[in-house]
Amino acid sequence: MLLFTALISVGMGQSLMFALLPPVARSMGLSEIQVGAIFAVSAVLWVVFSPYWGQRSDVWGRRPVILMGLLGYAVSMAAFGLVVQANLAGWLSLLPAYAAMILARSVFGFFGSATVPAAQAYVADRTSVEERASQIALQGAGFGLGVTIGPGAVSLLLVFGLLTPFYVVAALGVLSALWVGLRLPEQRSPEAGRGPLPRRMSPRDPRVLPLLLIGIALGICQSTTMQTVGFYAIDVLGMPVAESARWVGFALMGTAAAGLFVQLVVIRLLKPSPWTLMGAGGAVGLAGFTLMIVGNSYPALFLAMVLLGLSFGLVRPGTVAGASLAVEWNEQGAVAGLMNTTGAIGVMLAPFVGMSLYQFMPRAPYLLNLVLSGVICGFVLLRWKRQAR
Repeated sequence: MLLFTALISVGMGQSLMFALLPPVARSMGLSEIQVGAIFAVSAVLWVVFSPYWGQRSDVWGRRPVILMGLLGYAVSMAAFGLVVQANLAGWLSLLPAYAAMILARSVFGFFGSATVPAAQAYVADRTSVEERASQIALQGAGFGLGVTIGPGAVSLLLVFGLLTPFYVVAALGVLSALWVGLRLPEQRSPEAGRGPLPRRMSPRDPRVLPLLLIGIALGICQSTTMQTVGFYAIDVLGMPVAESARWVGFALMGTAAAGLFVQLVVIRLLKPSPWTLMGAGGAVGLAGFTLMIVGNSYPALFLAMVLLGLSFGLVRPGTVAGASLAVEWNEQGAVAGLMNTTGAIGVMLAPFVGMSLYQFMPRAPYLLNLVLSGVICGFVLLRWKRQAR
């Protein structure tokens, strides 16, 4: 529950970025691709360092790595807000401000990537095979709850200024780190830190490769949707720039609430297998992206985002729990770090795939995501056919 609470603050920061960055970018004069590149740079660092921090948690213990990630996240959010404030106030011109924004997000990619794999490995240390998926889903629900609260908090805090939410979530990150540092019991022996690092887990390991590919497909679907929906509301639905952050924030709240319901209620009650989670999530994703493509109103957008929240909430814990169950007990940190790269790979590819497709045609990214949801369903069906033999 301590980790659940800490991940709430991280989730709030992520939904805040998706809701605020499009109007901030338009105010600063940044293009869609430039906005996507801000996410992409930190995502590259996340992909590189998440496996490293996961392995380090196998050696140092889980708690110090979790703390490092939370503090890195807090510093990144505060620095990002300060840079944007300096530009909008005329203290910093656009080019150095843009470089500083990328640098601030890079802090998140380098240090912030430590929290989730160490937290997932901590859960794996303390759970049985039967409860692994539901407990990993609980941690995902903590992040999801933060994402749900985030847009509402943005709407309330905008009264105090466009950048106030950045500073508030940074303060919450520091408080979460203090709470974890004081109260989280450590399971692993710190004496292990004097030994060598375990062997790096290869992404081609046949035990985890199918799950890694499904996770990457999901990451692309999620990132392209989250990075384009703010622009979609402005350009396709015709929302005024000043109002888009609020309405997109409510849609993102619906996405997060749906994922939260799945992770806190459905998975914990039904306890489905990881592959069942992935198959059901892929099918719901097909419905959500179809509605994004054919819809032309805010209610259609809201419903589509709710369906996608259900999809993401099913597939993500399915991939993580499946990978955790596929490896040995002493590889939990390594596999958590590897699986934690999948979302970041999606963020990294989104500017060059999703944003480029968006500029060609606003609905094109959702056509791509429709195909990827079908690929996820195909992976699961192939797995079931092999097991039936």
